[in-house]
Amino acid sequence: MIQFADRETRPQVREMWKTVFGDLDDYMDVYFRYNYRDENTLVYIEKGKVAASLQMLPYSFTFCGTEIPILYLAGVSTLPEYRRRGYTRQLLIRSFEEAAHRNVPLMLLVPQEEWLLKFYDRYGFAQTFDAGTTELPSLKALMEKYPNDLYGAFKEFDDFFRQNDMTVQKTFENFCAIFEEAALYDFPSVKNLMGMVRVIDAERLLSLFAAHYERKSFSIVVNDKLVENNDSVFTIAGGKVKRKSPDVEPVLAADIRELAQLLLGYHTSGKEEPFKTLFPEKQPQMHFMLE
Repeated sequence: MIQFADRETRPQVREMWKTVFGDLDDYMDVYFRYNYRDENTLVYIEKGKVAASLQMLPYSFTFCGTEIPILYLAGVSTLPEYRRRGYTRQLLIRSFEEAAHRNVPLMLLVPQEEWLLKFYDRYGFAQTFDAGTTELPSLKALMEKYPNDLYGAFKEFDDFFRQNDMTVQKTFENFCAIFEEAALYDFPSVKNLMGMVRVIDAERLLSLFAAHYERKSFSIVVNDKLVENNDSVFTIAGGKVKRKSPDVEPVLAADIRELAQLLLGYHTSGKEEPFKTLFPEKQPQMHFMLE
């Protein structure tokens, strides 16, 4: 049975996190103080015990010059004795439904190991973020520049990233959590993270894309086996998108993973025509994610 966490199941979720991921209590104290919320945590109950869980953390994401709500999946885990029963699959599908209910068009995650790329690919996730090669602004340097002004440090941090398209943005509360976590480990250097996205509302994202690129016209057939509302034909013309039979050339076809990469401009310059002309290449960024 799937439900949201509550006062009774909350300690089990934390204990599961420690069992599966092996994180130290100091780190978990920071995470559960800032990020954990019962209403954002789905649990699978087996005979009164939390057997599996995941958390849907709200962030904003700059997409085509505007900010949209996203959900970042964290703590996706199953206790060892309950694995290979399909609980994670059920939780993921329920999370897609919850995202749609909350009018969130996009979900993100950071796979901790290479094999997880293939695992999440089964559920319509696509890699759209590359691991960085250069260091991001130093939190330690910000601390030294603003020794008694954490909000001032946040403003400089925010100014640096807020202007970037296809980028996960942070609130002041997010920054406080990031800062406390970094302090636990003496402010290590940080680079962009490798990550994946899952399109929840293709029509909304295509509408934002169309409004941003008013002169682009095409029809696209989207295939999505898990989110029925995405499985459709969309026509983009005159800055708007409609669900209708293809009547604008060119007519493209993409599964939901390909659509995610196209919309976020992930290595699109290496695509064949007309894809690389229709979808400008971007540099999606995900960084400083407390998980």
